Amino acid sequence: MIPASFDYVRAGSVDEAVALLTEHGDAAKLLAGGHSLLPLMKLRLATPGVLIDVGRVADLSYIEARGDEIAIGALARHHDLETSALLKDQVPLLSYTAHQVGDPQVRHRGTLGGTLAHGDPASDLPAAVLALGGTLVAQGPNGRREIAASDFFRGFLETALAPDEMLVEIRVPKVPGAGWSFQKFNRRAQDWAIVGVAAVLNGHAGIALVNMGSTPLRAAGVEEALRGGATVSDAAAAADEGTDPPSDINATSEYRRHLVTVLVRRALEEATR
Repeated sequence: MIPASFDYVRAGSVDEAVALLTEHGDAAKLLAGGHSLLPLMKLRLATPGVLIDVGRVADLSYIEARGDEIAIGALARHHDLETSALLKDQVPLLSYTAHQVGDPQVRHRGTLGGTLAHGDPASDLPAAVLALGGTLVAQGPNGRREIAASDFFRGFLETALAPDEMLVEIRVPKVPGAGWSFQKFNRRAQDWAIVGVAAVLNGHAGIALVNMGSTPLRAAGVEEALRGGATVSDAAAAADEGTDPPSDINATSEYRRHLVTVLVRRALEEATR
């Protein structure tokens, strides 16, 4: 299908992008890799009047160590994450999860900031950032603010970003030597996950779920069970607590509830080896 008509402008800096967002309000959308926004536009599910292209804002493509954290520019591409020696050493869960996204074309174009700002509960990387307890940095006309990943996802394709804000940085703690796992089940390679699980065990458990509700979710029941000393099997049995999985052409809600317990158990077994 063909998108509705729109105006196009390329921003040369974050400040310029924020100024354009402020000027155009709800009619504007940011464009980076485009793999999330453009399909919605073709289906007329999104009809922005103005597209603000930030794909060439060069100073947002970094991956660097800062104290106990790794800071990642919002325009770092999935391929950058999967091939980063720093991430492989310090946050291997994030690097491995990036490798599971789509195909090489998607990974060379899609950005970490874009997939987080899109807020799709079926995406892999939001769950990884959530499990790691990451922090997201947004910039608006009044400066920058930090948002915990646990507070960022508000509803289906809805985040804590204001209409005049741009996601500029993602920070995740260094977890060298931590146990971790990413499990995903799909019918065909490169499909969206029917269910996915991101897990990191580093003195405390961070478990997040893909496609088990209207947002990426923490598996609170599993985390609480592990804090109480539960076995892997007993903890995994709580995987669907507090979830609201959809029923669609790929799986029923009941099937997803069963599948998430299986994948959480596998993730915990791998992370504790």
